[in-house]
Amino acid sequence: MNDCASLNDSELLQRLLRDDASAFQELYDRYWHKLYFIAHKRLKSAMAAEEIVQNVFFTLWQKRKTLRIQDLPPYLAAATRYAVYRYLANEKRRAAGEEAAGTRAVGLTPVELVIDDKQLLEMVKRLTNELPEKCRMVFIYNKIEDQALPEVAQRLNISLKTAEAHLTKALHLIRTRMRDSALSIFL
Repeated sequence: MNDCASLNDSELLQRLLRDDASAFQELYDRYWHKLYFIAHKRLKSAMAAEEIVQNVFFTLWQKRKTLRIQDLPPYLAAATRYAVYRYLANEKRRAAGEEAAGTRAVGLTPVELVIDDKQLLEMVKRLTNELPEKCRMVFIYNKIEDQALPEVAQRLNISLKTAEAHLTKALHLIRTRMRDSALSIFL
């Protein structure tokens, strides 16, 4: 029988600092399923969730001498959530890379992609200048300068609902005009 089973988390962490593998095994047994549940709930992938939980415990063992953990369950839960976020960000980057590779496979070079992006940005700027003043300001602050809509409303001294209405109008006009421009180029 494991002599660590009766120890609390603080005692296990103290033993972990002294390289006690049985204390690590007890923490692993105690928290693996809980962390797996956290990861799987967000990822919906058993394999990815298992990998993340394994990495969290690997990191715990690897950094056992330098970690100063006050309360283990919240620490492990947060470590798992951050590992999930990193995993999702990496997956997003990987997917974007594959998409870019697919675009290049169609025959566009990276220089052509940059030119297309510049042309698209110029088109958005031109269409933005055609918007009514308030719509233009809300669009620029929110979409180009990446300010939250409540901040934009406050900055322009308008209500949040008005800012939302201006943004909706601006997006509708820009999308419509871009679609029309794209169709005329295509035809």
